Amino acid sequence: MSSEANSLLQGTLDLLILKTVALEPMHGWGIALRIQQISNEVLQIGQGSLYPALHRLEYRGWIQAKWSSSENNRRAKYYSLTTAGRKQLTAELQQWDRMAAAIALVLGRAEAVS
Repeated sequence: MSSEANSLLQGTLDLLILKTVALEPMHGWGIALRIQQISNEVLQIGQGSLYPALHRLEYRGWIQAKWSSSENNRRAKYYSLTTAGRKQLTAELQQWDRMAAAIALVLGRAEAVS
């Protein structure tokens, strides 16, 4: 991942993970792959960023983990959103929208935010 994308990602990784596991329970590799696919290969989350973020979100009670078998029959930890995580996702999406609108105003691109 480029350093520009890496800088942006550090501030938004929790939001990306919460949004991804809101769709369905996923293991770590699946979360990283889904984010990469949905972003058209722009965002590539390394293990060194992903797993500390997953542990942080689990510690905060926003996601929960459960051991299960993966699609290739290996044990994997599957992460899913908790009720508190759904509330946090809503709050983070609202904050993201406010920040994106403010940045668009500064860049003179307010029409793109509507």
